[in-house]
Amino acid sequence: MIKLAIASALVAGSITAAHAEYPERAINMIVAYSAGGGTDIAARTLAPFIEKYLGEDASIVVLNRPGAGGEIGFTELAQSKPDGYTIGFINTPNILTIPIQRKARYSLESFTPIANVVDDPGAFSVLPSSGIKTFDDLIAYAKENPGKLTYGSTGIGSDDHLSALEFERMTGVQLKHVPFPGNADVRTATLGGHIMMASMNISETIADVHEGALHALGQMSNERWDGATEVPTFKEEGYDVIMGSMRGIAAPAGVPEDVVAKLEEALKAAVADPEFQTKAKEQHLALSYMNAAAYKAELESLDATFRELWETTPWVQE
Repeated sequence: MIKLAIASALVAGSITAAHAEYPERAINMIVAYSAGGGTDIAARTLAPFIEKYLGEDASIVVLNRPGAGGEIGFTELAQSKPDGYTIGFINTPNILTIPIQRKARYSLESFTPIANVVDDPGAFSVLPSSGIKTFDDLIAYAKENPGKLTYGSTGIGSDDHLSALEFERMTGVQLKHVPFPGNADVRTATLGGHIMMASMNISETIADVHEGALHALGQMSNERWDGATEVPTFKEEGYDVIMGSMRGIAAPAGVPEDVVAKLEEALKAAVADPEFQTKAKEQHLALSYMNAAAYKAELESLDATFRELWETTPWVQE
């Protein structure tokens, strides 16, 4: 009996020691959108700093899984083994609206929120050669050409899509929605003249605005983001549209609490790192850190809001 007790203790000690060494192998970070978009840029900018604070042997591999408005990547994350070796970005509102608007293979309860990193206001932008300089120009064109003003988004139920629907309701115009796998695709289509307007986040628009490749009509925030102080808010222009995308890190539900704590601690340190802050500014990332508890509470609040909205004003018509 004594030998058995000693053996059990040794095994338990070995398991504890092994667990304490997390991570022992590469961690996959799923991005549910295409390469080159805002979430992908955030992931690739942040990953080396998470590695830094997880330990010298830590390694993170960014995996792009675009499609279906983020559902493909979100589903893969939700269904991954909850061992801490698969994490990923989850984006509002898509992470919440997809299970509301259609049957999905995940729900909010499928994830363990770890930390929010970015909160990025939406924006409308057009080519400078479009002749559309103001919202008045946009509305006038849309009313004279019902359904001909095409705009791109990252999918049905995305912040880009919901904000355009709200703008349509508010102004009485009719726009034509063209969904894409990610913001990088929306940007390419807009710059190429394949669609007339991009509905995408301001951080993903501002570099082209600064270079003169795009003209931003407005950003959908209460106050101007400090990375785009020259772009007015929709509210300033008389249109009370507030919409954006939170981009945070989550793991599958059921990840051990000590692993979640280690990831949360590493993320907090990574986001606060002065070198990361500099790189984030260079990459136009609209940082807005939330710890696990605050992030979870915010996601639950938003989920209730979108469910209420769906009951009164569904964004998908049968």
